[in-house]
Amino acid sequence: MRDNAVSRLRQYRLSISTRPFKARGFRVIRCSFCLLPEKLCLCETIVAQTARSRFCLMMYDTEVMKPSNTGKLIADVLPDTQAFLWSRTNPEKALLDAINDPLRQAYVVFPESYAPSDRMVYNQVPENSKPPLFIMLDGTWAEARKMFRKSPYLDSLPLFSINEATKSEYVLRQAAREDQHCTAEVAASILESMNDNQAAQQLFSHFAYFRQQYLRGKPDRHPAKEEQISYIE
Repeated sequence: MRDNAVSRLRQYRLSISTRPFKARGFRVIRCSFCLLPEKLCLCETIVAQTARSRFCLMMYDTEVMKPSNTGKLIADVLPDTQAFLWSRTNPEKALLDAINDPLRQAYVVFPESYAPSDRMVYNQVPENSKPPLFIMLDGTWAEARKMFRKSPYLDSLPLFSINEATKSEYVLRQAAREDQHCTAEVAASILESMNDNQAAQQLFSHFAYFRQQYLRGKPDRHPAKEEQISYIE
């Protein structure tokens, strides 16, 4: 049986739920791992990679339950990806340990335009620096901004911002602007910038196939207006 940090987090979130999670399309019989309709399951196509870069997903409440979430694709390709439910005041010890790992430099991945004037911002990891841990705020854009503003344990970390000019290919959920990118696209772009090229290409390919299969499984084949995108602007 397949397993990674996101699937384990999903099982935990299910275990503490007081009522069934009913997203759009909840009546569809889905693969319990990739969350696509069983007839469109992509699990057998997953190819794991290794990379110098590591990722840590900080997921907003029910984001881990949504079939349209793309953060899980990062954990598919990079099995050492970590995943945690976001908490404003009670972050898990394992999350704090990852942030403070002396062998890695943690960065919060977020648009440079939202950085306060005294926040260090990088568009590239400095040469000869420690291997990076990229913290991804995974939720709707409103949720990502909330996590960014209300996570004091992240305030001392530098930001990492990607090029915002590239048009996003993510049409599974509706974005406010074309330059808003989903979590998997951002991670793949970061891997590319770090010269983790094999992992980057695999994540881009995995995302493209996931997108294709997800859209094939939608009855109306159009983005759902009532859902908001998991992305980093």
